[in-house]
Amino acid sequence: MQESRRDFAKKTAIVVGATAVGATALAAANSSESKEADSNGVVVGHSPKKEVLYKKSKAWEEFYKQAL
Repeated sequence: MQESRRDFAKKTAIVVGATAVGATALAAANSSESKEADSNGVVVGHSPKKEVLYKKSKAWEEFYKQAL
């Protein structure tokens, strides 16, 4: 009698654990898919650094003169 209770408890714990892991994985997959669909493949996030795309210099001036 005691062993059957333990076996039942073990099997129940395994099933509940597997269900929780599966549900968590499914929820994570759904949330990442929706983020990817909204961003069109562009990484979206917050960075503490300011992105500098252009800094005026003599080399850039020469490049722009030749490009025009």
